[in-house]
Amino acid sequence: MEQNIYSVIFKVTHAGGSGSCFYLKDKNLFVTNYHVVEGFHTVAVHDNNRNPYLARVVLVNPTLDIALLAVDHDFSELPMLNLAENDSLAISNKIRVAGYPYGMPFTVTEGTVSSPKQLMNGQYYIQTDAAVNPGNSGGPIINEKNEVVGITVSKFTNSDADNMGFGIRVETLHKLFDSLGELDRDCFQVQCESCDELIADEEEFCPSCGDKLPEGVFEEREQSPLGGFVESAIEQMGVNPVLARDGYDSWLFHKGSSEIRIFVYDNSYLFSTSPINLLPKKEVEPVLDYMLSEDFGPYKLGIEGRQIYIAYRIHLSDITDESEEEIRKNIVDLALRADAMDNMLVERFGCEFSEYSKADAQ
Repeated sequence: MEQNIYSVIFKVTHAGGSGSCFYLKDKNLFVTNYHVVEGFHTVAVHDNNRNPYLARVVLVNPTLDIALLAVDHDFSELPMLNLAENDSLAISNKIRVAGYPYGMPFTVTEGTVSSPKQLMNGQYYIQTDAAVNPGNSGGPIINEKNEVVGITVSKFTNSDADNMGFGIRVETLHKLFDSLGELDRDCFQVQCESCDELIADEEEFCPSCGDKLPEGVFEEREQSPLGGFVESAIEQMGVNPVLARDGYDSWLFHKGSSEIRIFVYDNSYLFSTSPINLLPKKEVEPVLDYMLSEDFGPYKLGIEGRQIYIAYRIHLSDITDESEEEIRKNIVDLALRADAMDNMLVERFGCEFSEYSKADAQ
């Protein structure tokens, strides 16, 4: 497989978690599972260089478990990823599963096709012995010709599938695209499974054929009060909160060169932290003296191995109507301070930038 084909496989993130998706250049659309984006009309997609892009969910088909995403960005430099022909898979064919398992960096696992047409829950799936984990959902299954033969699903439990890997057959994706016609890329639409009608307005029944639509398919997931508070701080930093979301009450983004992590720990504390620098390999004492002698309040500096962190911690019970303005300011200022401090530690003490730093912003 050509290495650059991996550049069309992205991570999907939102306030509920993360998954995978892939870009079809000839459609100018991203493909993922419906269950990956369920409850969200706007998500973020991230390339392998951790660049985020705002994506609109423009079509969902819950029965097929497929969703299509549109992004207002020029991806013309990306390579073409083609869909395989129908019925092109056979038992023992070699395949690759590509994506972002558990939200981790990009991963590819290899395997063979155990069954190209396994009947489960009333639908046919690809069954493979390749490792498939949560987060792989929505990513492509690719054959030896670098063609998409399926969409990875990892929603089956042990009782359903005994930990085997499964994928939606490419035949299902062909059927979806053949039924679309002209697709409105600016609004959320639900495809009726019975008549293929695209429905943009919230309905209980399909206005074309009268078939009942899946319950709650138009609903958007409500944000937690804490999430709204944190995202108000992120907006003050000049960052789109949707691009920063990394799961429930969890955010990960860059402010300048520094990676900022905001998350809830043990259902008790809100942490905002940044891995700003690595200690120099020689002449460590000056930077240690600086860290011990300076007052960084309300922040703390810490070291794990060579990694230097700046962090802010607040108990959730301490976030009140009276204190939230000050806490919000402290969260914003941590990001600004981290972005300035990492450069200072490099120039003044010979520290290295963290591996989590964004090189093009240094």
